[in-house]
Amino acid sequence: MTTRMREVYSDTLIRLAEKDRNIVVLEADLMAAHATKSFMEKFPERTFNVGVAEANMVGIACGLSARGKIPFAGSFAPFVTRRAYDQFFVSANYAKLNVKLMGSDPGITAAYNGGTHMPFEDVGIMRNVPGLIIYEPADGVSLQKLLTESAYRKGNVYLRLHRGNAPGIYNQNDEIKLGKANVLKDGNDVTLIASGVVMVNEALKASEMLQKEGVSAAVIDMHTIKPLDEEIVLKYAAKTSRIVTCENHQVMNGLGSAVAEVLSEKQPILMKRIGVNDEFGEVGDIEYLKERFGLTAKRICESARSLLVTA
Repeated sequence: MTTRMREVYSDTLIRLAEKDRNIVVLEADLMAAHATKSFMEKFPERTFNVGVAEANMVGIACGLSARGKIPFAGSFAPFVTRRAYDQFFVSANYAKLNVKLMGSDPGITAAYNGGTHMPFEDVGIMRNVPGLIIYEPADGVSLQKLLTESAYRKGNVYLRLHRGNAPGIYNQNDEIKLGKANVLKDGNDVTLIASGVVMVNEALKASEMLQKEGVSAAVIDMHTIKPLDEEIVLKYAAKTSRIVTCENHQVMNGLGSAVAEVLSEKQPILMKRIGVNDEFGEVGDIEYLKERFGLTAKRICESARSLLVTA
């Protein structure tokens, strides 16, 4: 079943707020984009729309956190990372507060908003913040579960949220935990490690394509990019000896880099990284942008095959 991720985000926050009066929402003039108008209608006294002033929004969220609130502050991903980085780094993280930061429209999902709004670097920026949790759900169920866990896990988090439609991957009874990757499909020849709506689905398609060629490809949803689930990386490195990482982000300092860091120090094997190669974004629909930046099942398959012929 396909779900609209921004509605899952807002509905989950409403359910949390019904049970906990400390839950508050802050927006930088994107309440329609994030479907949080429904939260405001139910909890007007706990909703703060600060306008197009992301750094101020983060500062206000830090003040609310210091007074015992659990603030969820959201805007487009480039603006809560590039523009508000110092406020979030110092006032939230260095101060050891409890701010839940949401960046929407990761990577090519910014689509027609174009290059200025297309964050290929946000994970790389945020990976440098000590102790910060970074996660990117692949569907509505994983968003609901990870968002709920993050609310009651003390400390700062950065949620990378695709706000559009997402095909269903998980069931409500599936266990999904921050810091623990999920194996979506087992395999013996190569491992595809992906994050987020776009690339988890492309990795699943690639696995099906490879299966028709007699190649057994495991697919792992690495929804938590920091802290990385090193245990599962090393387990599948030993099992398949070949890993392809798949991310809607620059290949530098994102998921691929995080996996490569673990492998280079603990279990060197053959590896390829699928992602954006040192480029800015551009305007287009998501299908066009997948092809433009090589974020496709076809390219994943090509990388997997290149590893399989390397011995």
